Amino acid sequence: MSDLPTLAEVTADVHVVRLPMRVPFRGVLEREALLLRGPAGWGEFSPFLEYDDHEASRWLAAAIDTAWHEPPPAVRASVPVNATMPAVAARDVAAVLERFPGCTTVKVKVAEQGQSLSDDVSRVAQVRAVIGSAGRIRVDANGAWSVDDADRALAALARYGLEYAEQPCASLDELGALRRLLAAHGTDVLIAADESIRKAEDPLHVAAAGSADVVVIKVAPLGGVRCALEVAQVCGLPAVVSSALDTSVGITAGVALAAALPQLPFACGLGTVGLFAHDVAARPLRPVDGRIPVLAAQQVVPDPDRLVELAAPADRERWWRERLARCHAVLSAAAGWRP
Repeated sequence: MSDLPTLAEVTADVHVVRLPMRVPFRGVLEREALLLRGPAGWGEFSPFLEYDDHEASRWLAAAIDTAWHEPPPAVRASVPVNATMPAVAARDVAAVLERFPGCTTVKVKVAEQGQSLSDDVSRVAQVRAVIGSAGRIRVDANGAWSVDDADRALAALARYGLEYAEQPCASLDELGALRRLLAAHGTDVLIAADESIRKAEDPLHVAAAGSADVVVIKVAPLGGVRCALEVAQVCGLPAVVSSALDTSVGITAGVALAAALPQLPFACGLGTVGLFAHDVAARPLRPVDGRIPVLAAQQVVPDPDRLVELAAPADRERWWRERLARCHAVLSAAAGWRP
């Protein structure tokens, strides 16, 4: 077990950036992130604004883990990634997919507030039309559906061939009930747990409860690459590594996790840098022929000029520094600090 770096050490070299989005994503038009540098390189601290300090402190633990420790050994040279389709109109699908060259799997956002099931069906249908019958489609509802709504929606969307549905309902009990209902109705769609893994204190409960077929693992909410690797291994379910709308710096941690997993049966959600109009790296970490080379991820560093160009306003930098200090205090008070 390693000691927690002091606040002074963590904040010795930090930069707060604001990245404009090409299209809205999770209601976000501009993504803010704090980048910090440690002895092993750069880490990213970018919990979403609505997260409290307890939840956000895990993201700081992940940033420190990346910046203070070398990644675990890689067992593959590259990581397959999926394209990410925000809740755009069907007419905009092709333009979004052009930002993910070579990706044959597409994750489609559904259940967007203010939209209807017909909007989701039109979007998924257009994705299928663009990528063809050989491509893979998964949908992500971010827990927005009730069990009955999810049952109806997935029955409608399944006709376009779904790899799985990510977090269609909010709770583990609802996910389990939905799995049983889909089976009873003959709807052949796997269920993947995302928020139930990111926020549960005991991720093992997802597998034990029989609530999911697949787990979506994200480095930042789980406290770092090594913690996330343990979660993936002990869950005993097929794992997908995904990002949390990270800059190229944050994506490197996701690639490190995906590269270290013994088995990687699905494309990973690590291609989201393409959703930004600008990135902190001179060569943003985007997929090449549908894959991200592990070596390319290991070489990512923020470009000094871009750190200046993309710097957040002074009041936002102060806000992030204060948030980091509060989260560091949470980690300092936690018994058995790790990683």
